Amino acid sequence: MAMDRAMALRSARRTPARLAAPVFGAALAVLMAAPAASGQRPGPSNTITDVPGIKVGHETRIGGGYRTGTTVILTERGATASFSQLGGAPGTKEVALLEPGGLVTQVNAIVLSGGSAYGLDAATGVMRWLEERGYGFPVPGGVVPIVPAAILFDLGRGGDFKARPDAEFGYRAAAAATSDPVPIGRVGAGTGARHGLGSASVVLPNGYTVGAIVALNPSGSVVNPQTCLPYGVFLELDGEFGLVQPPPEECHPAGSDGGKNSGELDDQPFNTTIAVVATDAPLDQTQAKRLAMVANSGLARAVKPVHGLRDGDLIFAVATTPPDPTLSLRDLEAIYNAGADVLGRAVVHALLNAGSIGESKGYCDRYPSACRNRKTTPRSPAGR
Repeated sequence: MAMDRAMALRSARRTPARLAAPVFGAALAVLMAAPAASGQRPGPSNTITDVPGIKVGHETRIGGGYRTGTTVILTERGATASFSQLGGAPGTKEVALLEPGGLVTQVNAIVLSGGSAYGLDAATGVMRWLEERGYGFPVPGGVVPIVPAAILFDLGRGGDFKARPDAEFGYRAAAAATSDPVPIGRVGAGTGARHGLGSASVVLPNGYTVGAIVALNPSGSVVNPQTCLPYGVFLELDGEFGLVQPPPEECHPAGSDGGKNSGELDDQPFNTTIAVVATDAPLDQTQAKRLAMVANSGLARAVKPVHGLRDGDLIFAVATTPPDPTLSLRDLEAIYNAGADVLGRAVVHALLNAGSIGESKGYCDRYPSACRNRKTTPRSPAGR
């Protein structure tokens, strides 16, 4: 069915993307207009599960010393995958096998987790859940589930340095995975992150869908200190952010308020932004690698500075449809560019939905006027 759909799409006419002209505000030269390509629109839920074959589950723990969690992107029957790692302090498991040219080209799940290197234990729980159901790379006597993982640093943010994800977090998150719209904000891997977890999707004129999910914990800023709007606001599709320019009494140009704007750099010792970009386009592993690379580079549109020494920034890319060598260059470039844009939009959704917690003040609490017209979006469930 997936291959029949891909063949039908190849025979359809393609509409070239065009960038709309940006609109500049007078007072603070704010870039408010979205460069929405002709024919692009968010998917039905505007989350990564709009991509067929993608399920997402979270395990969230807040209280009793915990402020952390794990997110599982489940593709139990297999999806072509690769990655791009550009940060200076990565924490990963099973990513080397995602380099093109090896034996294994597909994954059964991807884990994004808090807990720094300790949080990699969550992948073991996901493997156990998959093995119990017979999903994995077939070997004599059974299967070996392929579950790459990446982590961010949130140790001690709930009060207890040792309160961190373990294998049970991964098992619970896998068991909770569904194709429903993804809850975002202080949930899963975004629970203890600086700016929570976000997601977005886009349906391209060629019929393919591209989605992203991101746990946002950068040492750089996601807010322009001159405008107090997210750097990625220009990527908006169909008014999804709903932001307005904050007034001068809320937004002070950089330096005029002693660096109190949320555009300042993080003072946490370690950070990292980790994400998955997914598509139903029929990519091979080399093409998935390129999608991850372009998306990771595109992160610089929404985070400044990016890929620092304290960040382990890593982007996974997955394709849920079997590879098709006849996929056109035009379609490939549209998919790659969409990966960068949709990740930037997911970053903004993470920022806008990560409410205040502890000493971390949420964007909409800091700039209530900017958010006064925002529509309700999926929020994080209560913490365990």
